[in-house]
Amino acid sequence: MIKIEYLSEKDRGFWFSLDKHLPESEFLNKIRDKNAYVIFEDEVPVGILRYNLFWDNTPFCNLIYIKDEFQRKGYGKILMEHFEKEMRSKGYSMLMTSTQANEEAQHVYRKLGYIDAGGFVIRTKNYTEPMELIFIKEIE
Repeated sequence: MIKIEYLSEKDRGFWFSLDKHLPESEFLNKIRDKNAYVIFEDEVPVGILRYNLFWDNTPFCNLIYIKDEFQRKGYGKILMEHFEKEMRSKGYSMLMTSTQANEEAQHVYRKLGYIDAGGFVIRTKNYTEPMELIFIKEIE
């Protein structure tokens, strides 16, 4: 049975096994603000999603990650649909997300109805990454 819950302290070990970017203080904020989810299959955690508000008014999915052995089985789609439904129930009409141009996630987002909205490249002395693609989806 699949279930999705808000992130809680009991998820700490699992969360940080997948999310290598979130600082400890933000982990606690995600719990407090209910801006993160864990998806479970038969009580086993299989993936995570976290978001914040872009421009302080538009939900932006910062990270979705499904454990390797559970990828390509529909868990990411289920988690994104849950995120969309909850954001719609909170009165939001548009969502945003992003992925690097060399990642497969861009194809998943497009299949879920997200459309390309631009991108950017950061090239500094200490930080060089592929282009970041931005996606939007109206959810009214």
